[in-house]
Amino acid sequence: MFERNFKVIGISDSRQQWFPPEVTSIIKSGKVFSGGKRHHEIVAHLLPSDATWINITVPLENVFKEYIHYTDIVVFASGDPLFFGYAVTLQREFPDAQIEVFPAFNSLQLLAHKIKLPYSDMICVSLTGRPWKSLDVALMRNQPKIGILTDRKKGPAEIAERMLNYGYDNYRITVGECLGNSSETVRTLPLKQAVNTEFRNPNCVILQMTGNRKRFFGIPEKMFSHLEGRNNMITKMPVRLLSLAMLDLFGKSTMWDVGFCTGSVSIEAKLQFPELDIVAFERREESRKLIEENSRRFGTPGIESVIADFMECDLSQYLAPDAVFIGGHGGRLDEMVERISKFLRPGGCVVFNSVSDESCKTFMTAIEKCGRRIVESHRLHLDSYNPIMIMKAI
Repeated sequence: MFERNFKVIGISDSRQQWFPPEVTSIIKSGKVFSGGKRHHEIVAHLLPSDATWINITVPLENVFKEYIHYTDIVVFASGDPLFFGYAVTLQREFPDAQIEVFPAFNSLQLLAHKIKLPYSDMICVSLTGRPWKSLDVALMRNQPKIGILTDRKKGPAEIAERMLNYGYDNYRITVGECLGNSSETVRTLPLKQAVNTEFRNPNCVILQMTGNRKRFFGIPEKMFSHLEGRNNMITKMPVRLLSLAMLDLFGKSTMWDVGFCTGSVSIEAKLQFPELDIVAFERREESRKLIEENSRRFGTPGIESVIADFMECDLSQYLAPDAVFIGGHGGRLDEMVERISKFLRPGGCVVFNSVSDESCKTFMTAIEKCGRRIVESHRLHLDSYNPIMIMKAI
């Protein structure tokens, strides 16, 4: 099999590109070139008359199939190809290929320069063809400067709307449109104004914090929206914090919250561990609205809520957990423990809050039956409530 070589050249949106002599020589001697449609429009006049051009379009699998017919390919990409860029994709798809990169400024660097913003402490995330999670994590971590690469579905207006929905109104937004082009524009505006503004593509965003947002460690239960007439149907704050400590979520990737009711455990966990993927299960339809309201109130986007009977769900469609909190069991605790055990990742744990001797014994028996063991337990007595036994099994 022949060796494949990629020369990946970063360019701006300018129609008047400048390249160092080495890059100019690569372009002049090249035979096969690749890039997006916009890239071709920018560099077409620089290419040899007999050049072959391979358009980069989705699905990328078709592009890669074309690449395998050539040994040397010159690729044009936006900005720095190693900054959430195409060179990273090539490294993944062609791990044995020789890849040489010639970067330009990425769009967030250009935007920071336009507004004279020191950006060494800026957290950069990409929403280009990606989910919201990276932005959600940056917001929950109260990052003072956040640079965002956008796409047509997750642009400045959508970003501003999501931030306002979850209470992150303590930022101002700067949008750079068509940077490097003669028609470029840079605008700084309030989030509320950005929601109703149309922006040209391509664009990118920088968020700058204007003030601190209230952040909780141990949310008082009275601050949550509750089931009507059932304000006691919530994991109390001291019990919640001890349960989370026993779940030992640092370094874990996915938590299941079974019987979430108001969503208090999921929300507290998400605030302290924003990178954690959380799937919360509850059979009460009323809880759908509750977890949405409470997530917006405390600024915890990204919790996946499932309104269905946990014992009837197709659990294979969800991320497998390495930590499970059982907040409700509907009288089927032994079956629930057995079902959870089938999906729990190696080394994972289960934490259960028992309010009766009967459920405590049932949990211990079910755990043993699944080949697991109780490694930690604590008994809490809060005010006039019944004592609660918090148990951890591995």
